[in-house]
Amino acid sequence: MAGGSREPGRTVTSKVLAILEAFETSRGALSLTDIASKSGLPLSTTHRLVNELTDWGFLSREPNGRYQLGIRLWELAQNTGRQLRDAARPYVQDLFSLTGETAHLAVRAGHEVLYIDRVYGSKRVPRASRVGGRLPMHATAVGKVILAFEDDWVRDAYLNRDLERPTAHTHIDPRRFAEELGQIREQGYATTLEEVRLGSCSIAVPVFHTGRIGAGLGLVLPTSHASTMTRHLPVLKGISAQIERATARIPLETLIGVHRGARD
Repeated sequence: MAGGSREPGRTVTSKVLAILEAFETSRGALSLTDIASKSGLPLSTTHRLVNELTDWGFLSREPNGRYQLGIRLWELAQNTGRQLRDAARPYVQDLFSLTGETAHLAVRAGHEVLYIDRVYGSKRVPRASRVGGRLPMHATAVGKVILAFEDDWVRDAYLNRDLERPTAHTHIDPRRFAEELGQIREQGYATTLEEVRLGSCSIAVPVFHTGRIGAGLGLVLPTSHASTMTRHLPVLKGISAQIERATARIPLETLIGVHRGARD
């Protein structure tokens, strides 16, 4: 029994991770029964581990007995991509100031994009991502532009997957998507139109690091601005170049601080 676990094949570490992952897709607090169901663990095991996680501050218990992720976990998560976020933050702020649109910076984490920084505009745009959140690469402009400039084997591996469809507008045909990625490489930017949320569109450019793709820098706008969003390209490219210069001396793996392999 792995790691001394009473359940064959599951270590204590895997059980703890399953409990924490139960909160990944939940927008609210979970009951002990909810956590057990989502993690696939017996209720008694869940109760014991949840109590330990609560004692450590990784979970917090509400007065009604339900649980949420704790502040300690948030504190540790702030170290993910910290060097990139700290170095790029002034430039992401500039991008927002110069365009008035929601600006964000993202990196690849497995088959998804992980949002490192984001500055929200005051315009009402459906919110699909948050700092620390993940979205499918093929449904986002930052994800598309990162994938377009990745190594061939990374693109091939991605295209061999079943692509999920957040909206009816999401491009999920591998052949069509491969052609789109080729076009993105030629033109140097990517766009989306209601591919991850209805009511929003986005545009993004690559951020290179010593000749390699490091991140994607983008804007999210209301769908009504889709026909004019390319007017922001000069600013996006200028800010991207500034981030590239500001981070050039930091090794890419250290800079990003994110495991770039597949999560599954």
